[in-house]
Amino acid sequence: MLGTGEIVMIVGAVVVLFGAEKLPRLGSAIGESIKNFKKGIRSEEEEEKQREKSIENSSKEKISSQD
Repeated sequence: MLGTGEIVMIVGAVVVLFGAEKLPRLGSAIGESIKNFKKGIRSEEEEEKQREKSIENSSKEKISSQD
């Protein structure tokens, strides 16, 4: 785990590398990327659930048509 001193050094290095003006844009870009990633994951999960339901429904229809 990172200690307080190490975190301060990392933040200082980021400020030096990117500059104070670019940090808000960098932060919002990272936040937007995370948001889109989560949205994509949710979308994948919903598609998988829909596929499972359609397979389940089609198998039920086949069983009831055989009777």
